[in-house]
Amino acid sequence: MTSLKEEDLNALVKEYPHFIAVTGYVKGSDTVVWGDQKTDTTFVGVNADLPNVEDAGIENGRFFTADEERGSDKVAVLGSQTASDLFGDQNPLGLKIKIKKTSFTIIGVMKMRGSSGFQNQDNQIFVPLSTAQKLLLGINYISFARLKVDSADNVNEAIEQARIILRERHKLDRPEDDDFSVRSMAQGLEAITKITDALKFFLVAVASIALIVGGVGIMNIMLAAVQERTREIGLRKAVGAKNSHIVQQFLIETVMITFIGGLFGIVLGILISYIVAKVAQGMGYDWNFIVPISSIVLGCFVSIGIGLIFGISPARRASKLDPIEALRYE
Repeated sequence: MTSLKEEDLNALVKEYPHFIAVTGYVKGSDTVVWGDQKTDTTFVGVNADLPNVEDAGIENGRFFTADEERGSDKVAVLGSQTASDLFGDQNPLGLKIKIKKTSFTIIGVMKMRGSSGFQNQDNQIFVPLSTAQKLLLGINYISFARLKVDSADNVNEAIEQARIILRERHKLDRPEDDDFSVRSMAQGLEAITKITDALKFFLVAVASIALIVGGVGIMNIMLAAVQERTREIGLRKAVGAKNSHIVQQFLIETVMITFIGGLFGIVLGILISYIVAKVAQGMGYDWNFIVPISSIVLGCFVSIGIGLIFGISPARRASKLDPIEALRYE
């Protein structure tokens, strides 16, 4: 979105009294330098109201003021991880860092905030919005904004009022012409939930197809094994083996194959999860490596179930072989 300007935010707060705090956002990524120390991070241009909008606390120092934001001052507030990566245990207040070859004076360090969505909020550097627009990004618009309402009871009305105000400012007559979108946190969470549910359904579908294909493959292998071992089956039946014994033998063999394959899959899945978690952590995301025991147990039972389901047909075919015909088989 490139149509949203800071004047729009000022108008929203001025014309609708239930908006009590607002901040715009622009973002970029770069390598931040302090002396011979470097770290890759995200710089975020925001208004001075950010701590009120996001209920974000300051661990050390202070956040920049509205005057510093209006004056495009070169000041920065570090996320807790960024401060640790660059300075370790050293107090960074008053020191200068470089972002895109522009020097910024550190005036504060945020409290640890953790992750939000896929973004590690502790691996960020906050600078005045106007400074980021002019010196770091060369733009005059705001990517998105967050507004805080004085009461949850006023959220729906606030959304509608925001749309009305922005349409008037952008000279838009119809809702379908909107060059912006307005939604509450609840609506955002609902959209994320729908996407997550769709992704879960897709993954379940892919896993189910993979299990069916794998099961059919196992069944074909066991059918071939029955044909190759026809004389062995005939000999066993000739010396007294019952049909149930033959079924039991082939089911056990099938289950052993699928169970061992399942164990390999579990080990491979754990290894891939570990690698992905480490890569994500290296990129600044707060992803923990966790393998629930329930998932391992479920994987084992699914492997056994696949063996039983797709092994029954070869086992029954083997048990129905006539021993005399089987012994004649070449």
